[in-house]
Amino acid sequence: MSDRLPMIELPGGQSVVALGQGTWHMGDGKAGIDAEVTSLRHGLDLGMTLIDTAEMYGNGASEQVVGEALRGRRDEAFVVSKVLPENASRQGIHHSCERSLKHLGIDHIDLYLLHWRESDTSLAEVVETFEALKAEGKIGAWGVSNFDVDDMEELLAVPGGDRVAVNQVLYNLAQRGIEYDLLPWCQARGIAIMAYSPLDEGRLLRHDGLIRFAEERQLSAAQVALAFVLARPGVIAIPKAGSAHHAQNNRKAATIRFTADELAELDRLFAAPTRKIPLATID
Repeated sequence: MSDRLPMIELPGGQSVVALGQGTWHMGDGKAGIDAEVTSLRHGLDLGMTLIDTAEMYGNGASEQVVGEALRGRRDEAFVVSKVLPENASRQGIHHSCERSLKHLGIDHIDLYLLHWRESDTSLAEVVETFEALKAEGKIGAWGVSNFDVDDMEELLAVPGGDRVAVNQVLYNLAQRGIEYDLLPWCQARGIAIMAYSPLDEGRLLRHDGLIRFAEERQLSAAQVALAFVLARPGVIAIPKAGSAHHAQNNRKAATIRFTADELAELDRLFAAPTRKIPLATID
């Protein structure tokens, strides 16, 4: 057991916490914005300084919630945002970045990702534009999201593509496909994996076997699910917390260490992949 959050070193040399905060659905009106802001600020207090958002989330509403949470605390946070593929041209990326900066109320984004790629996305143009934004001081590093191994190989073949810092993908106990190839591929190259929906959009919280496993150890199912993801080298988890209490529970997951027998039991509950599985995404 340890109170210190594990750190992940990105290819550019930045060190970030392995347990951050997600913001998908924040600002959409389903929960009180004040509670969301309070949750993010409490997460900062607890050391979960990486905050992930995107221009797509609520058409910028999520970024505005993050901006409010960062008011007076910008220096404490490592901010991640994402550009939509429909805006993935030189001009489009610049405009999207400026819009996100305005929503966030900050002058630079620490890590800027291409949210996913479409068939007509020019990776060369994306990389060139991301590198230009770095040179301008608008972003600190860049990465991608929802890229499988073939996408990553194509990216690294592009001039400057080897400067990719992160690949953000769906990864959790119920969606372990990346363990077969993508995760070891990225680990071998020092590219961090950022796991979105580490609780499988809440479905893991209703899994009877996981609930029993957690209760036997006086833990919650969410804490076990998060701890499983955090046990993987080079992986960052970004769960969302809608309240300060929820953020506190998420933070406790970083103190959990599994024995070999416990990991084997989790493998029995959620089988590891034995063959290539297409990259899972959430529509």
